[in-house]
Formats: sequence, structure tokens, C-alpha cells
Amino acid sequence: MIIGNIADRIVRGVETVQEGVNEALFEPVIRVGITGLSRAGKTVFITSLVANLLDRGRMPQLGASSAITAAYLQPQPDDTVPRFDFETHLAALTASVPHWPDSTRAVSELRLSFKVQPTGILGMLSGLRTIHLDIMDYPGEWLLDLGLMEKSYAEWSESAIVAAKSRGQSAEFLARLGSTDVDAKHDEQQAKVLAQSFTTYLKAAREAGYSDCSPGRFLLPGELEGSPVLTFAPLPPSEAKRGTLAREFERRYEAYKREVVKPFFRDHFAKIDRQVVLVDALGAIHAGPKAVEDLRRTLADILSAFRPGRVGRLLALLGQRRVDRVLFAASKADHIHHSQHPRLTAIMEALVRDARDRANFAGAGTSAMSIAALRATVEETIDHNGEMLDCVRGRTSDGKQAAFYPGELPEDPSHILAPARKGAEKWLDGDYEIMRFEPARLTLKPGEGPPHIRLDRAAEFLIGDKL
Repeated sequence: MIIGNIADRIVRGVETVQEGVNEALFEPVIRVGITGLSRAGKTVFITSLVANLLDRGRMPQLGASSAITAAYLQPQPDDTVPRFDFETHLAALTASVPHWPDSTRAVSELRLSFKVQPTGILGMLSGLRTIHLDIMDYPGEWLLDLGLMEKSYAEWSESAIVAAKSRGQSAEFLARLGSTDVDAKHDEQQAKVLAQSFTTYLKAAREAGYSDCSPGRFLLPGELEGSPVLTFAPLPPSEAKRGTLAREFERRYEAYKREVVKPFFRDHFAKIDRQVVLVDALGAIHAGPKAVEDLRRTLADILSAFRPGRVGRLLALLGQRRVDRVLFAASKADHIHHSQHPRLTAIMEALVRDARDRANFAGAGTSAMSIAALRATVEETIDHNGEMLDCVRGRTSDGKQAAFYPGELPEDPSHILAPARKGAEKWLDGDYEIMRFEPARLTLKPGEGPPHIRLDRAAEFLIGDKL
């Protein structure tokens, strides 16, 4: 077995070097990971991005777009990973009665290839070259699990219970936990009930706007649903003697890290060059100060998992990778008037300030912006009792058109972050409202992708230097 493992590692190493040499010298590959926290719009982002890279009429800020002579979809390189269902998702957004596509529930991949005409004398001599863009879609809930790799069961339990005590959705779980004898002999039925109670609390917390709701597979279990590796919960400190509930939960937590988290990191996450983190910042602000502070901490934890920094040419040839660019994007910018977009961007920059400082120090480029991958609204100004309000109008779930005024975001982001850091229960100067709009009916001209807000700037930051 040991000899087999060594041989397997050698074969993997040789394949990695071969891939690295081919990519560096012949057909470069840009691997971009797309993730986001709950309801951030990952599927819509990828669908609109690919559609607008295929038809670049709405991408003026993608500076290299003039050098792209052709773009086309190809089979993804990894035959074991499901293909991102681009065509089905685009059909949902462009139907006669458009609707939002299903959300991300597992890893998927898509390859978009470009024919690019290099500039300058060398470009004229070398002719067209091929560049591949591999887009990997994965649930943000799974990304949060990478932080568990450095935590023992006792450390995770302590932090999870502290978080639960600060959230109203945990009352039933905490009551059940308080009546549990963690040093009693392990009983599988009791374990299932406690794990289910913990899972129910995590789902409720996510619905309430909280970002850190790990372990992520408790929310999106997939084929692991009902398995022992997902049947555990945080417990208070104990001696964890053999045969007790505490010892069994500790064993399953370690199995979760070993069998679920580590393979995801090794097989998918570690191959990423650049990363997009989509954030429903408006939703967190609407949920209140505690949700905003939870989001700020989660974003810092997310970046720490990326191993940000630059890799030299030699290490790149050997297949070594680090994330050298990270985009933090506040989605759903079309839900507020364009006059407030700079304020939303400033809040986003403040939320990721700690994370960006660490990434910049490590040599990675970062950017924060507000975007809408698919514009679902139009803007209008309404006279309300003599006061002119900048509103957005869109299609509601009942098919009707409605104008909406969400309120004014503060010019100073500290008016959001300061109450959040202090643990305030609510905003002192009123609530910030949000409204769910359905996709607008589209009429696309030849050569144009779906309408968006700053998707071209996002693409330029992510891949512009490679084209």
C-alpha cells in the first residue's frame, strides 16, 4: 500500500509538471474559481459572464476584447467533474417569461477558449494564439470548511457554540445540547437527533442572513446526506473517553476534515489561479448589524484559505499555484440607484479591508466593486409627497412591475461597520430595505450578451492581463 501511494504521487507529480510546461509554453490556462455566500448569485454571474465573453458587445471595459478574434466553448479538461450547465441557465434567463436558474449545489466546471491576436511586431510574426479560461463553480458554504483544517474538534466546538449563543435561531439546539450528557455512552439515535437539531439551526441562521454557517456540507450534503460523517455537532468540553458521545463526535469531525474537506482542497481548490467571491452585502445590511459583522469576519477567513501571493515562472512550470488575484464583488447593485453604487462599493471595501491588506502584503492583487451580473431593473425618480426619490423598477414574483426605494446607504462606511463591531441589535437610523426582483424580459441584439453593471470591469481585473 505504501509503495502504491508513493508511485501514485510520482505519477501525479510527473503529470503536473507536464501540464505546467504545456500551459506555460503553448496554450496558457487561466483557472478562475467562482464562489459566494448564500444568495449571492453565483450561477447568474457565471452564465452572464460566459454569455458576454462569447458576445462582447457589452464589454467595453475589457481592454483585451479587441484582441480576441473568437471565443468558443469546449469540453472541460476534467472528465470527473460535472459540466456547468450554461445553456440551460441562459435559457432560463432569456425565456419569454424569464426566471432565475437553480442555485449552485455542487462543483461544476466550464472551459471557454479564446483565439487572441497578440499585439506588436512579435504578435504579427507569431499569429493567433489560444488561451483557455477554466471556470470552476463551487458552493461558498464548502469554502468555509477550509478553515476547519486548522482547528481541533474542541476548538471548533467552542467557537460554534459561542456563535450559536449570539443567534436567536439556535434556541432549540442549545436547549437540546444543555440536556445532553456528552460523557454518556454513545447512542446513535441520540447522535442523529442532536446533529439534525444543529443542522436545522444552521439553515435557519443562513436564512436570517448570517454568513458563517459551517460545516458547509450540513447545508448542502449531496450524496453524503444521512452518513455518519455528517452526524455530529459541537459539544462542550469533556474528557471524551472511549465509547462516549463526545469521543464519537470528535472522531467523525476528524473524518469530515479528512474525507470531505481535504479532497475538495486537493482536487479542486488548490488548482485555482484567480478567485471571485460574490457577496450579498445588501442582504446582510438588511439583516442587521450582527449579520454584517458575521460577514466581515467570514470574508477575512475566506481569504486566509486562498494562499494568496504570486508564483514565479519556474514554480509555475512545476505546477505550483497560488491565487494571485481575488475579486470581492457586492452583487445585486441593480437593486439600488446608480447614485448609491459608490457607497455600496465603499462599504464593500471596508468589509474586506483586513482581508485585502493581508493579500496585498503576500503579493496578490485584490479588488472590491459593486456589480450586477444581470441587470433586472431600470431606474426612475419619483415624486413622493414633494420629495424626489431615486428608485429602481422591476418585475416582481407576481409578474407585475413595481418601483422600489430601498433607503439611503451612508456615505461613511463606519456608520455600518461601527454598530456591527459593537454588536448592536439594529440600526439606529432606520432599516435598509431590499426587494427581490425577477429577471427582466430581454431583447438582445446580435453580438450582445445580457445587460449587466460593471461585469466588464470584473472580467478585465480577472483575466485582462492574460489576454
